[in-house]
Amino acid sequence: MHTSQVLHGSVAEKERFPISLFSLTVGAFAIGMTEFVIMGILPNVADDLHVSISQAGQLITGYALGVAFGAPILAMLTHKLPQKRLLLVLMLIFILGNGLAALAPNYGIVLVARLISALAHGTFFGVGSVIAANLVRPDKRASAISVMMAGLTIANIIGVPLGTFIGQHLGWRASFGAVVLMGIISFIGILIFIPHIQTKTNSGLMQQVRSLGQPRLLLVFLIGALGCSSLFAVFTYIAPILMQITGFKESSVTWILVLFGFGVTLGNVVGGKMADWKLMPSLIGNFAALSLILAVFAYTDHFPIAAIITIFVWGVASFGILPGLQIRIMNLAKEAPELAATSTHSALNLGNALGAFLGGWAITHVGLSSLPLFGAGLTGAGFVLMLWSYLRERKVR
Repeated sequence: MHTSQVLHGSVAEKERFPISLFSLTVGAFAIGMTEFVIMGILPNVADDLHVSISQAGQLITGYALGVAFGAPILAMLTHKLPQKRLLLVLMLIFILGNGLAALAPNYGIVLVARLISALAHGTFFGVGSVIAANLVRPDKRASAISVMMAGLTIANIIGVPLGTFIGQHLGWRASFGAVVLMGIISFIGILIFIPHIQTKTNSGLMQQVRSLGQPRLLLVFLIGALGCSSLFAVFTYIAPILMQITGFKESSVTWILVLFGFGVTLGNVVGGKMADWKLMPSLIGNFAALSLILAVFAYTDHFPIAAIITIFVWGVASFGILPGLQIRIMNLAKEAPELAATSTHSALNLGNALGAFLGGWAITHVGLSSLPLFGAGLTGAGFVLMLWSYLRERKVR
């Protein structure tokens, strides 16, 4: 490998890595909470700021675009910065953005605040993925990344439902206040537990950037973006779907999001293990399953019990993709694993932004009930491209 982690310390300090990995999980929890909590309180935000549901949904689009464009820029500007210091700076940006959202007087300021907090997202996961992957044997890298990414999934089980409950009872601004508190806890954890690490690479910045331009890698970025766009086209508007189509009360949305979070957590763990076992077949199968599940949801969202079951299975499939996708991209970009891992989240969040935007467009021009089939089509396109890529590589060999 061209990248190695050089620790300033003794063997005893190496023993702290499990705690260090947990610190990354806490940071992922805070970031996951701010990314997803707005979906549960979207109607509250829209009502308070006097905007439509689709316009409020653009706060999610704005966040995703902030991650997409901010992450690679920050990664390039800070590629020589010690990783611990970089993580601390990222969490300070994250705290600032969410604090501004909690105090924002109008929609425009909330949008700016979301863009600021988004800057920390992709770079944090890019740096964290490389650290996590280097802490374990090569055949366990996807599982290690899934441990860090577990922060996102746990946020869906605990953080998002709690934030939704707070937003519905104390006001949506209080939800962002809770996110600020989590960001502070994460900052303290990084300060105490993450060791001082230097990243040494034999590749210059321009060589790393050029390595991202290879066609196979760009194709994987596109496939990941399609997968995430299908998720956000539907999940951005999950509260209106459950309330207006399925017939659930607002208070029930919180508990359904908890169930989705359990599915996400299970999918993250299983996806990591499957990717360590058979990387490409597991990704292909996961995309196929995700497309099928969303197509089924177009029917089951009219029936409360069936809708709940489908949402749980959807959570399993949607996050089962992420660990394998991250490893696939790092394998293809060995000259620039950290920049590639960061760029992964740029691609995924471009998909997030596209999905939230297209979901809003579909609501306006077709109707809320069209979203699951819309998402199934996006994921189906990702499946076709992933299968084509795999078969093409096998033919070349």
